[in-house]
Amino acid sequence: MRQAIMNEPGVIEIRDVTEPVPGPGQVRIRVRRIGVCGSDIHVWHGKHPYTGYPVVQGHEFSGVVESTGEGVTEPAPAQKVTALPQVVCGECGPCRRGDYHICDVLRVQGFQAPGCAQELFVTDAEKVVGLPESFTFEQGALVEPTAVAVHAVTRAPDLGTKNVAVLGAGPIGNLVAQTARARGANVLITDVSGFRLDVARRCGLEATSNPREENLRAAVERVFGRQGLEVVFECVGIEETLTAAVETVGKGGTIVVVGVFAVPPRVNVGLVQDRELNIHGTLMYRREDYVEAVALIGDGKIATAPLESKHFPLAEYADAYAFIEEQHDRIMKVFIDLQVPVRLVGEEGVEPS
Repeated sequence: MRQAIMNEPGVIEIRDVTEPVPGPGQVRIRVRRIGVCGSDIHVWHGKHPYTGYPVVQGHEFSGVVESTGEGVTEPAPAQKVTALPQVVCGECGPCRRGDYHICDVLRVQGFQAPGCAQELFVTDAEKVVGLPESFTFEQGALVEPTAVAVHAVTRAPDLGTKNVAVLGAGPIGNLVAQTARARGANVLITDVSGFRLDVARRCGLEATSNPREENLRAAVERVFGRQGLEVVFECVGIEETLTAAVETVGKGGTIVVVGVFAVPPRVNVGLVQDRELNIHGTLMYRREDYVEAVALIGDGKIATAPLESKHFPLAEYADAYAFIEEQHDRIMKVFIDLQVPVRLVGEEGVEPS
């Protein structure tokens, strides 16, 4: 079985390893698509603070159940699936109250635990989420980032018809904006990349703004008028956008911090206090967020095709990273493709390609 392993920052080796065998309560998945995440790029650069080496990456993926271990009745062989990547203790305070996604000793497959960058991947059946047969493997791999968006939106409940700004139109920002729209919100999305704003419009997000051409306050006035701004999702992870959010959201408004900050930002707490602002963090997701993500994509409420930028085979994993570095904000989602070996096509438990 082929596996991609990052031995050190910037060095990926494709090696042959023994095929994993599912134990009791586990499922073996033949991986078909892996999405490359921004956090994966941090690992590539050696700048992810919680990842050591060597590491098998990959946490956004889709595939087909090939076999199951003892005691597993669902999912069934040949079913299209994805799976949650969290490894949790089940005993800490957050786990006990159901917030296992912020487990005190959380590990994530692809970072602190081996990920799915290999032809066959074994995981616990309880982490597996079934996909409709109508799903493409690209849509399946996009369930994970969509679940990030779904959970982020739940941190600002009752969006209804509220006026929402999403700062950052990369894959996560785009999906947050689409999810907020699906919840009934009026959405403005901003980015300094004209390419990404064009993708947003192709996803049906018509209200866009480039901060290099107009500041957030001017964009809000143009789009929402005197009604102003009630919720902001910060999806960039820099001080400038967080400052714009704090200075522009209306009194009593909500800011959800989705972006990952490499440098701790300064925040004008005086404004937060004076305007009674609510600032919420968001990290990952729970199973129900995955289920809703599948439903949103399946119902066509989340457009995925405009997000698909380029595909690379497993053997060219490092080339995919180099391409992302080169293109920067002129791409959205890059996929790693793994094909079903010819010798397995038509065999029991494995779907034809």
